[in-house]
Amino acid sequence: MLPLVTMETLLRAKCFWRLAIPGSVRELHKDYRIVPPQNFSNYESIKQEFKLETPEYFNFAKDILDQWTNMEKAGKRPSNPAFWWINGNGEEVRWSFEELGSLSRKFANILTEACALKRGDRVIVILPRIPEWWLANVACLRTGTVLIPGTTQLTQRDILYRLQSSKAKCIITDEVLAPAVDAVASKCENLHSKLIVSQKPKDGWGNLKEMMKQASDNHTCVKTKHDEMMAIYFTSGTSGTPKMTGHTHSSFGLGLSVNGRFWLDLTPSDVIWNTSDTGWAKSAWSSVFSPWIQGACVFAHYLPRFDPTSIFQTLSEFPITVFCSAPTAYRMLIQNDMTSYKFKSLKHCVSAGEPINPEVTEQWRNRTGLDIYEGYGQTETVLICGNFKGMKIKSGSMGKPSPAFDVKDNPTKTASTLRGNFYITGDRGYMDEDGYFWFVARSDDIILSSGYRIGPFEVESALIEHPAVAEAAVVSSPDPIRGEVVKAFIVLSHDYKSHDQEQLKKEIQEHVKKITAPYKYPRKVEFIQELPKTISGKIKRNELRKKEWEMI
Repeated sequence: MLPLVTMETLLRAKCFWRLAIPGSVRELHKDYRIVPPQNFSNYESIKQEFKLETPEYFNFAKDILDQWTNMEKAGKRPSNPAFWWINGNGEEVRWSFEELGSLSRKFANILTEACALKRGDRVIVILPRIPEWWLANVACLRTGTVLIPGTTQLTQRDILYRLQSSKAKCIITDEVLAPAVDAVASKCENLHSKLIVSQKPKDGWGNLKEMMKQASDNHTCVKTKHDEMMAIYFTSGTSGTPKMTGHTHSSFGLGLSVNGRFWLDLTPSDVIWNTSDTGWAKSAWSSVFSPWIQGACVFAHYLPRFDPTSIFQTLSEFPITVFCSAPTAYRMLIQNDMTSYKFKSLKHCVSAGEPINPEVTEQWRNRTGLDIYEGYGQTETVLICGNFKGMKIKSGSMGKPSPAFDVKDNPTKTASTLRGNFYITGDRGYMDEDGYFWFVARSDDIILSSGYRIGPFEVESALIEHPAVAEAAVVSSPDPIRGEVVKAFIVLSHDYKSHDQEQLKKEIQEHVKKITAPYKYPRKVEFIQELPKTISGKIKRNELRKKEWEMI
């Protein structure tokens, strides 16, 4: 049995310390839009209204999705689709909750009959943003099998590691990654079923598209207990190898109601587009559970690679009301011309995955008239802190604590994070006099220089405000006098690549001294072509730091 971690104790985690800081207020753009919340009146009402009751038995497919089907049939839900997918080349798929239910039951029959999977068996799903990914999610719920998503950027070695670590009995992927699976399958003794999403047959694989044509949609959803394992997510591996994090049927199926109802503020009339990769828990947050808990429409774009123009066109052409993307994506978007696009339906923007720089939020607000509501959580949790509609947004803050509920997590890695009733997140931050939390760094990212503790995020935020800096990462670097100093790795903006680098280095250093406390400025600066990142787009500071300290 996995140890239980309560969100309430997480919010009281000892990894945060209290510190009073002055709040900053920036002038708002003339087109700034204040969109009132739909599901609550203010932040205080969230704490009062949110009550999570966990029944003995719970299954998201039966107790949530099928109930929305009943609402549709009774005419008690808007004509909004449950799922809306495009590929950018004219293809489009729209499903009602009833159609989603029928198709997912067919898929469920394939898992139990053709693949001979039983309740509790583990299924790895490595698919791009295609409709079958969503069907796989729901089919696993209906059968009680444990979903293990993986990003399509996984290598052959990554796939082997996940198959062996999870002891998965089935893998579902496309024709791009099927050869990599075949190359390692003989080393995975538990693997006995392989399904491929392809128009062409492949030896040794069941063709899902053909099997769906023959499958029956007569399937009875299993009766799962709320604390049964539902899914396993591999972390992004910013430090060390990826670890497995387990979630039960209730931890996401019920727990993410706080995300859907309050942070995303969704209703059945909304259309939410989350650009997260299908391999990460963030897709479960904002592409499956949170929207469908609220009966909203999940919008998806195939988008094989991040393309700002496609993002802008989609936000302009489709009635997307809520947009969710990573800070890295927002940083890339604001570097492009947005003047010819109008996002007429868009009314709420959110971000999570890593801290978002104040400069990015300000530029996004100036160009769209909308704030970015940052949220903070981990693969092991759901929303821990967030900026909610109706709150004053302090640029750079992760907001205030979300209501409490239970989550599950991996026992081996969790052992080092438990201190009595406290769950130590491994992150460092502080709370100001108004109760807002501010992210500083992962514990191993803290820089200790001449007795000062320096978090990289504030320095990176100051750096990115300089027009020459497209991206920046800050780590510690050894120093014979100070022990360690701040070093900045900088990717230059296109217009500054030909400038004198020594002069630019001094200019950037002086800029940081003016923006933040002088002791935090980067005494070392290195210009590089690109920053090392995980496949989810997070900066791998540990890799940069390791190179610095290996030079001693």
